[in-house]
Amino acid sequence: MLKVNSDELIVTRGVRKVYQDNGVPVEAVRGIDLTIKRGEFTAVVGPSGSGKTTFLNVISGLDMPSDGEVWLAGKKLSAMSGKELSDFRRDHIGFIFQAYNLIPVLTVEENIEYIMLLQGVPAGERHERVARILADIGLEGFAGRLPTKLSGGQQQRVAVARAMVSRPSLILADEPTANLDSATGAELLDMMRHLNEKSGITFLFSTHDRQIMERARRLVTLKDGRIDSDVTRGER
Repeated sequence: MLKVNSDELIVTRGVRKVYQDNGVPVEAVRGIDLTIKRGEFTAVVGPSGSGKTTFLNVISGLDMPSDGEVWLAGKKLSAMSGKELSDFRRDHIGFIFQAYNLIPVLTVEENIEYIMLLQGVPAGERHERVARILADIGLEGFAGRLPTKLSGGQQQRVAVARAMVSRPSLILADEPTANLDSATGAELLDMMRHLNEKSGITFLFSTHDRQIMERARRLVTLKDGRIDSDVTRGER
């Protein structure tokens, strides 16, 4: 059995993913070995078709590998039942999407506390955590607003808050700045860098955005389903 160190949040060994396209096998991920430690701020980059979205889906347990092993927070994902994996994902992974994915009929506070509600966090603690993170993201006083009353940048800040407030081990962000102008995207990324440093939560991006690449401390480049380069940089 693979031995995973306590500071290693994500470990993949020999991960492959093969899809069937009209009966023709397509190998989207071709044997990836990768280790990501707790607290990293990492971007997985590459052209369309490089396998980065498929690889992130496998890391998160949204998809199972055709071969190889994925370990997250010391747990082997393929060893879990469907419900165990769903509960594990709820408690350990926060998701940020390019389309925000806020629930339009819920207020900012209700959107942010939604995962905590599923986790059974008491109402008083939920309220305190929401108030704290709204201050962190610069949206104090916005708790009662609906998403339609927010700008795109504000909605994505709420999405970041929702992902982080349940205190997951990992934030997976799939093209989080795609629907934002460059100035708003830069502000959001600087905020996420600050929250990463403050909380120690690991951030893993899938992106084409040059601004994310510039801010990431580690860049993992995929090409044709394999790691083409893996570069860790100093403080930026």
